[in-house]
Amino acid sequence: MLIPVILSGGAGTRLWPLSRELYPKQLLALTGERTMIQETALRLVGLSAGAPVVVCNEAHRFLVAEQLRQLGIEPQAVVLEPVGRNTAPAIALAAHAALKAAGPTADADPLLLILPADHVIRDVGAFQKAVHVALGAAQREGRLVSFGVVPTAPETGYGYIQRGSASGALFQIARFVEKPSAALASEFLASGDYYWNSGMFLFGARRYLEELERLAPEIARACAEAFTAAKADLDFTRVDKRLFEACPADSIDYAVMEKTSDAVVVPMSAGWSDVGSWAALYQASEADARGNVLRGDVICEASQGCYLYSESRLVAAVGLKNHVVVETKDAVLVAPRDRVQDVKKLVFKLKEQGRYEHSLHREVFRPWGSYDSIENGPRFQVKRLKVKPGAVLSLQLHHHRAEHWIVVSGTARITRGDEVFLLEENQSTYIPIGVRHRIENPGKIPLHIIEVQSGSYLGEDDIVRLEDHYGRKGTTT
Repeated sequence: MLIPVILSGGAGTRLWPLSRELYPKQLLALTGERTMIQETALRLVGLSAGAPVVVCNEAHRFLVAEQLRQLGIEPQAVVLEPVGRNTAPAIALAAHAALKAAGPTADADPLLLILPADHVIRDVGAFQKAVHVALGAAQREGRLVSFGVVPTAPETGYGYIQRGSASGALFQIARFVEKPSAALASEFLASGDYYWNSGMFLFGARRYLEELERLAPEIARACAEAFTAAKADLDFTRVDKRLFEACPADSIDYAVMEKTSDAVVVPMSAGWSDVGSWAALYQASEADARGNVLRGDVICEASQGCYLYSESRLVAAVGLKNHVVVETKDAVLVAPRDRVQDVKKLVFKLKEQGRYEHSLHREVFRPWGSYDSIENGPRFQVKRLKVKPGAVLSLQLHHHRAEHWIVVSGTARITRGDEVFLLEENQSTYIPIGVRHRIENPGKIPLHIIEVQSGSYLGEDDIVRLEDHYGRKGTTT
């Protein structure tokens, strides 16, 4: 059985301000109408694969689950990483989850197709053909297969794999090479013996854990213990935090693939990109006759080679050449395309200054819907709440703020103290400080509410959750 493993733990800081810590690039629709994690799941159609195992950051769990639900995909497991420990431990957790799903009496070794959630692959047919080639080597020979992308340019932002002797349609791996200099990358391209390291792999779950135990025993032991102590939380598998924190952080390349004698590489030409920067996203997007990529409400004049993105308002550009301009509701990025690798330095500065923009968008997504902070000032804040049909906010109270709710559209069922009542369009209510309250959407259309907060402190940590349908009791997120 082929089990896709979707790794969704990255932050994508170089795609700020669109990608943020709590809403990273794999959850965004960057190259089409679907998000990147959705595109990753959809390119599996036709492979006769089982339901995927997803490994993700705990903070992203509801967003990941919702985006897969929109496609009608129910993962066999969503494993929550309490802390990031790189790809070798993440894949180990996925291997344990796949083996658990297979059952204790299963003799077969489930084959894991490891897929980062934030890659672009234009030629799905070529990708699937490479997977079929890799399947034979992993299934019959117990090989650990890496997918090597046939390079099209001397890229310095990718690691490389040097191929060795041929083994059918695959090659032995001679060595892995870190991100090279421009001169060395040109030599690699000219030689024809090097591939970009895609970060995609295929191997048996037990086979991987055996090699991990042999080559990185501390990682193998910590992951086994953390998964054994995991607890079910709704539809999620919550790995033991204390035990997983003790796990060394390492990539699968360093921990296993560079050391094992059973690693092979299958070449792949499938229009692949890891979309690791705005320059990479520009290259992965369709440009117009002047080489401009325009997304959203954008007008440009006498500009060329630009990536121009508007989320919430008109962006107008005149005389720009090879620039990136990205507008969101709360931030604007302007940078030459050849300097976009330095965007991560801006994110670091935002963190240093304690600003929220490094981690949150103005619109914040919750399992029940979202809220958008549309205005704020001394002792007040105005939010727009969107509550999905059938969704329920937590039963909560606040010590420092009161709230006024006005229903813009839809129907709300309100709990206020001991009262439960309905509010229709254009009706409103008031929640005094310290009174327990809840909003529910009993209808079949989204509920839109304007919330006006007033008080001495308006932070999100002034939430005391008394009950919650999403397992968040006692938290503020």
